[in-house]
Amino acid sequence: MKKILIVGGVAGGATAAARLRRLDEKSQIIMFERGEYISFANCGLPYYIGNVIENRDALLVQTVEGMKKRFNLDIRNFSEVVSIDAEKMEVTVNNLSTGETYVEKYDELILSPGASPIKPPITGIADADNIFTLRNIPDTDAIKSFVDTKNPKEAVVVGGGFIGIEMAENLSERGVKVHLVEMLNQVMAPIDFEMAQIVHKHMVEKGVDLILGDGVDSFEENGRVVKLKSGRKINSDITILSIGIRPENELAKSAGLELGDRGHIRVNENFETSKPHIYAVGDAIETQGLIYGEASSIALASPANRQARIVADRINGIDSKYKGVLGTSVAKVFDLTVSSTGYNEKKLKNMGKNDFKSIHIHPLSNAGYYPTARPLDLKLIFEIPSGRVLGAQAIGEVGVEKRIDVIATAIAAKMTVRDLQELELSYAPPFSSAKDPVNMAGYVASNILDGIEAVSVMEIDDIVEKGGYLIDVRTVGEFMAGSMPGAVNIPLDELRDRLDEIPKDKDIYINCQVGLRGYLAVRILKNNGINAVNVDGGYKSYRQLKFGVEEDKTENTPTLSGIACTDNSDVLKKKKS
Repeated sequence: MKKILIVGGVAGGATAAARLRRLDEKSQIIMFERGEYISFANCGLPYYIGNVIENRDALLVQTVEGMKKRFNLDIRNFSEVVSIDAEKMEVTVNNLSTGETYVEKYDELILSPGASPIKPPITGIADADNIFTLRNIPDTDAIKSFVDTKNPKEAVVVGGGFIGIEMAENLSERGVKVHLVEMLNQVMAPIDFEMAQIVHKHMVEKGVDLILGDGVDSFEENGRVVKLKSGRKINSDITILSIGIRPENELAKSAGLELGDRGHIRVNENFETSKPHIYAVGDAIETQGLIYGEASSIALASPANRQARIVADRINGIDSKYKGVLGTSVAKVFDLTVSSTGYNEKKLKNMGKNDFKSIHIHPLSNAGYYPTARPLDLKLIFEIPSGRVLGAQAIGEVGVEKRIDVIATAIAAKMTVRDLQELELSYAPPFSSAKDPVNMAGYVASNILDGIEAVSVMEIDDIVEKGGYLIDVRTVGEFMAGSMPGAVNIPLDELRDRLDEIPKDKDIYINCQVGLRGYLAVRILKNNGINAVNVDGGYKSYRQLKFGVEEDKTENTPTLSGIACTDNSDVLKKKKS
């Protein structure tokens, strides 16, 4: 009979314990948790604070007594494992309720210590009683109690990751004016900048004061004033720090386990650490990426669950292996759903990769003639010349995550963009189109593999400035309402009759609204001996990239914060008159 110790509960530890017992009725399984709760829904915590989830008990996936009884486990909460002796195969435990310290032997040890929120030593932070982090049930109780009893009017959320975004939304929904401060130039690191711009615009429209490229310098007046590095000062009744997390690795250090560059516990494909009979799972570990096998640490519940199951299998002689992590994620941002999988362009470039392309499409979520159709923005990243799918990002109101889930499956299956064309996906007007957005992304990407060149909207301003000739093939009305700077309007349906207007001594670039008419125009020009390049994603992607597109209510003229699209409204007025 084996004696198996598990340090930590929630997604990693609790899942491992349950799987171990399902596979083996005889082994002694002891789980240590230094807190009160062994299994709770981390991802639901912001929504309980926002009163979306009204029943606190709904967050408790399993209670200590319930799990003990169902799985015949020895669960010791309020018990902190303070050190590991890997040679003697024993741990030292501190009973936090009694103060007793004792030693427990093991045959196998599973570490699931998780990660802790970063709370940097910012000036004034120690004097404040209104600054919180959100990681567990006690954190949640403290924040909710503060909001319920103090009725804050203004809040500062520091950090634009998942928790920061979700807290900004839930505080806003409770009537709190939210200032979100992010040091980087975008929120939500898993998506690329031009996709994040869609999120930025939506958050601003929902009343969030979005402060990008700035950070907290200090807290003043017992936390009631937040001073930013730019010098700006913001009044704050409550501040949520969502700067990031660091792996809980003190136990690993005590055992002499090998750590990664950022302090995560290094494991192999079987989740074995550098010491025999010690495994590790969850937010504290460094594993590998699914496609390139690079060192990767992703704090998500789904990978932690799979990892825990594999460890339980390995301990019981089942040859399960972990293939790697993609980081597939989804988040609600007010009315939008934001989802991604695989590699984004930032990560690929940081890895030194340049053999890839990306495309943007802007289809509807389902058949356009059906009343529930909503815009969908989808970015697909793929390898050149193989066409292997590397990643995807999507944003919209409905139908977002199901497209990303399909693409995540395609990546795991090592499929190419040509395979995406062939996928037979479910279709009925309320749910999709005969060509699903995933199919459409496959078609557009395959066209690039077949020689239809495309250029990113991020490059087009520079290209035009250097002499590139940009043709906008939208209708006159669309063009007059706003266009990319330097564009010349030749509507698609007039293109064949106006070929002589196209200069022979310039590089030709084509844009339309979302890319489809641009593709048709490129085909027309190529078949008439004129080489042309399509602008990926069209004018819609360009406007999204620039951020701050607002409709002038009197003139209905699109303008941009900082960088303006060409305003053709005066010409339009003359034409109408």
